[in-house]
Amino acid sequence: MPSAEMTPPGVYEPEPERSAPPEPVRPTREDEVAAAGSELVGGPIGRYALLGTSWWTPVRIVALVAIGMFALGLVQKAPCYHSAWFFGASSQYTKACYSDIPHLYQGRGFADHLVPYFDRLPDDLSGGMGYLEYPVLTGVFMQVASWLTPHSGGIQHQEQWYWFVNAAMLMVCTAVLAVCVARTHRRRPWDGLLVALAPAAALTATINWDLLAVALTAAAMLMWARSRPIAFGILLGLATAAKLYPVLLLGPLLVLCWRAGRWREFVQAAAGTAGAWLVVNLPVMLFAFPGWSKFYSFSHDRGVDFGSFWLIWSQNSDHPPSTDFVNTAATVLVVLCSIGIAVLTFTAPRRPRFAQLAFLIVAVFILTNKVYSPQYVLWLVPLAALARPKWRDFLIWQACEVAYFLGIWMYLAYTTSGDAHKGLPTHGYQWAIALHLLGTLYLCAVVVRDILMPERDVVRRSGDDDPSGGVLDGAEDVFAFTALARPPRHAAPYEVPQVEWGRPEAAPPQGRSL
Repeated sequence: MPSAEMTPPGVYEPEPERSAPPEPVRPTREDEVAAAGSELVGGPIGRYALLGTSWWTPVRIVALVAIGMFALGLVQKAPCYHSAWFFGASSQYTKACYSDIPHLYQGRGFADHLVPYFDRLPDDLSGGMGYLEYPVLTGVFMQVASWLTPHSGGIQHQEQWYWFVNAAMLMVCTAVLAVCVARTHRRRPWDGLLVALAPAAALTATINWDLLAVALTAAAMLMWARSRPIAFGILLGLATAAKLYPVLLLGPLLVLCWRAGRWREFVQAAAGTAGAWLVVNLPVMLFAFPGWSKFYSFSHDRGVDFGSFWLIWSQNSDHPPSTDFVNTAATVLVVLCSIGIAVLTFTAPRRPRFAQLAFLIVAVFILTNKVYSPQYVLWLVPLAALARPKWRDFLIWQACEVAYFLGIWMYLAYTTSGDAHKGLPTHGYQWAIALHLLGTLYLCAVVVRDILMPERDVVRRSGDDDPSGGVLDGAEDVFAFTALARPPRHAAPYEVPQVEWGRPEAAPPQGRSL
């Protein structure tokens, strides 16, 4: 290349052309449900729309919509806030506004300034629980909310304040969750609206403290998408210190990194997870082991509970399964399904996306568990939005979860209303359980189909490979059994642009038709 001294005066060399950044995916152009829903706010985006010229970026809109939906969820809890949590055995169920948060303020010793894990709870206060039955980081979250709660006035006033303070902190978690999901797939920020507008998420957001772990998990996935495995591991370790399920994501990551030969990044992620978890847990483990271990012993010893298929079995059997049997059977089912996910990963025609496998492993854990609480839907919402960003399928699943949300409270109203029998009887509740299990299974089936038929994957049809995969995005395979898999099946009536996975649409690959 000639130097500046060799260039004649007045003659300038043209700067090398820079490739334009990839165009964002616009759901109203590729999703018929999104296009129909957009009519409420002006209709699908037009060809002459000025994009990127306003303060109202997609991420900001998603965050504000998520906060707005969270606020609507708080309004839905208003009947309980004013009376139903405190008066009447079944009113908090008939009004479908139950929350653990105000009840555990006194029941877990926060009203009496007891220190979680270190101070044993009086049996008459905790129902024999002994210690706080939540992981350490969730206990810290609860304790911070207690410090911010005015310890004055009657116990009802304090419980109202405690719920309100927790709700404010959980709203921050909601905003973090929405922003992280919207930014994980660089070209698909509008997929964050799936999380922001999820009705089941708004209804269950303040039942418990799950949003803390969900937000940390979403932040971890964003870090992995940005090829920062150590930051991913640290955030995943913190999420696991708040709730156990996030550690499951290391399983899919293992087989994906195995197929792509990215061992260094996986080891960094696993080490970061273990280190962050130990930093949070080790002090409590060393100085208050009985309190620290309560979460694990409670999880092992609790019987079959709400929302699981095990409950349907127990309620319809003269010899219901024992807790030990259910623990063993559920573990075996998770292991078998995990092996199935690994086989799917190594035999799929194209390496599955990280979000797809993350959704499948968490869904397997929930579906086989001995309890499927209504707030567990929060675990799946961000993963579902990244794994299958298709409004039709997402709303089908959400409808099933909303039906279950109403079903469990109507069932509890029935069991606590005495001879009045207000609510849903046992068989009706079992149908509600079956419906929300089938809804989750349906979404799992669609994700598996997308893995086996990459041309049906909404994300890959847009020209991306694995935008949440970080170092896995566009990586070549070094270990796979794709020869054992059938080539991608192409449905004749399913006409979409020809795409080579992870490359722009403009250059269709030779010999591949969709």
